[in-house]
Amino acid sequence: MGAKAEKAHVYGACLAIVLPVIALTALGLVILTSAGAGGDDPYGIVRKQAMWLVIAIAAGAFAAVVDLRFLKKISVPFAAVSLAMLCLVFLFPEVNGSHRWINLKFLAIQPSDIAKFSFVILLSSYLYDNQRRIKSFIHGLIKPLGIVGLFCVPIILEPDYGTTAVVGVIGFALIFLAGAKIRYMLALGSPVLAAFCAMVYFNPVRLKRVLSFLDIEGTKTEGSYQLYQGILAFGSGNVWGAGMGQGRQQLAFLPEAHTDFVFAIIGEELGLVCTLTVAAAFLFILIAGVRSLRKASNLYEFSVATGCLLMIVVQAASNMCVVTGLMPTKGISLPFISYGGSNLVMMFVFTGILVNCIRSWNAPKNIKVGEI
Repeated sequence: MGAKAEKAHVYGACLAIVLPVIALTALGLVILTSAGAGGDDPYGIVRKQAMWLVIAIAAGAFAAVVDLRFLKKISVPFAAVSLAMLCLVFLFPEVNGSHRWINLKFLAIQPSDIAKFSFVILLSSYLYDNQRRIKSFIHGLIKPLGIVGLFCVPIILEPDYGTTAVVGVIGFALIFLAGAKIRYMLALGSPVLAAFCAMVYFNPVRLKRVLSFLDIEGTKTEGSYQLYQGILAFGSGNVWGAGMGQGRQQLAFLPEAHTDFVFAIIGEELGLVCTLTVAAAFLFILIAGVRSLRKASNLYEFSVATGCLLMIVVQAASNMCVVTGLMPTKGISLPFISYGGSNLVMMFVFTGILVNCIRSWNAPKNIKVGEI
């Protein structure tokens, strides 16, 4: 393969990730314009999202060129800052019954979004540094699960069960892919899962959500009101949708129409065709990412890229499953589309890191004598 062909291959691999992200982000701005139509300032939501998008693009561009070895060096202090921010949320007033935001009036950020990234970097660094001992029970499971717990505990205390589940699942996936013994993971994973289920059972709000999810029709005026309205939105959209701006659910019928349930607005206004296209875009990102992972040069870069890829895809799959009634309701945004500044910025950072890895893995290497 010539130099031009190799360069074209690199560009093609990066575009396979970037183009779906651009399309999803553009759709997000369009649909948020419609979702905010029922408010006092119809364009307020999309205007704020556009401002955050500028920051997100800059952050993603930086992530695409930053030295991954530098991120490894600062993984511990970065994680410490992220954990400190997770603790700071308890000093601010609750929003919808949870301490999830650091609200400085001129700026509101959700620390759990930043924590997702520092978590991936820290866990990947540990797995790389201890890959020779990954088969042992202590170094291969207990210690890395300790890192997972370090992030999950403050997040679940907010409480944010959805993000906790996402971080926990991705943490287990990275440990498994690093080579940890399956029997150890099953032995320890089972009680962890049981403890999580017990916390849901003994939390009245979360238990009500689960029970409402099991009887959507019977609880449509109470516990499953939001989910029921979301399903109505999909039903009224049919195949081609009611048309942009013609949806009814965002007019005070569907709570959080511009955040967690924006996928329902897409279904109502743009129909089944567009919702399937959105799902296909995330699937395309997953396939393109997985195809590139086999070229990873070491476990650290493999784990970082896998973690970033899963943070995008798992969150997207969770949101779409919740909105379509396949999972109990929980507050998880749809990447690149839902309104939310800190989440949008971090999704672009995850994308930038993926592009960073793909560029370095596909670029031609100049190997000197004695380096092989």
